[in-house]
Amino acid sequence: MIRIETLVKTYGKVRALDGLSLKVETGAVYGFLGPNGAGKTTTLRILSGLARPDSGRAWVLGKEIGHNGKDLRARIGVLPEEPAFYGWMSPREYLRDLVAPLFHIHGRQAALRAEAILEKVGLKESAGRRISGFSRGMRQRLGLAQALIHEPEVLLLDEPVSALDPAGRKEILSLIDNLRGKTTILLSTHILADVDRICDIIGIINKGRLIVQNYREDMLRRTLSPMLEIELESDPGEWLEWAQAQPFVTRCDISNHQIRLRVTDLTKAQKNVFASLASQGLAVRRFEVLQPSLEDVFLSLTGKEVQP
Repeated sequence: MIRIETLVKTYGKVRALDGLSLKVETGAVYGFLGPNGAGKTTTLRILSGLARPDSGRAWVLGKEIGHNGKDLRARIGVLPEEPAFYGWMSPREYLRDLVAPLFHIHGRQAALRAEAILEKVGLKESAGRRISGFSRGMRQRLGLAQALIHEPEVLLLDEPVSALDPAGRKEILSLIDNLRGKTTILLSTHILADVDRICDIIGIINKGRLIVQNYREDMLRRTLSPMLEIELESDPGEWLEWAQAQPFVTRCDISNHQIRLRVTDLTKAQKNVFASLASQGLAVRRFEVLQPSLEDVFLSLTGKEVQP
């Protein structure tokens, strides 16, 4: 549904996209992850026709961006990071009288569609209020409503829940999750927990390039090996040198009496490490296997991995 090939986009001396390529499968919820300034918003602006690349090509619904623009706009829903509205209008008026007619939805159909979508995004009780009095979270909800009113085949969402409280985030993420299989969704965010919860496929971008793209479980399994976390009653002393020398240990970090070992062979590591600790007479307060999280993968791949 979405295909990007070697996109390049510069703003002055800043290279926002540096040969970005990716694909989004039909009906998928694609989590588009990256640190601030990685190029996520620029990508969404190009896909929605709001910006032009310096080079490279992109297709949505089989049509190349820049060609047949009107046809594409009627089939795509877009939620920018900071949606803007006419403050003197109410959400009902905005959707029924302004947005719906842009997609050739008029009269009773427009009114019914507006009411239904306002209820879906949690704005039914505020449908008659002026938008100028809305909080940022309420504006984000209304932005999602305008992106959904014409039942698009593709949704481009830029930080769709960043301004919402925990209850609001859960509600809107459930709404997005319910669109799985019906609409192809490219969701740009920096909130890892949201991606972990609803996305089928994850793409991580850094400095304008795609670092990795994979199904969530495959990414966790293939990118990082598991870790042993050991908490001792006393200083490990010479035992730490033994641990660092083992062929199944790829990384060793220590903070006070807490040790983290990144290992390649979990079974062998558990057996040998525990036996070695016992032979050294070291009292173990805690011995735990930690599977890599999406946060671990993200920090590792973007070069921001931190010490424990």
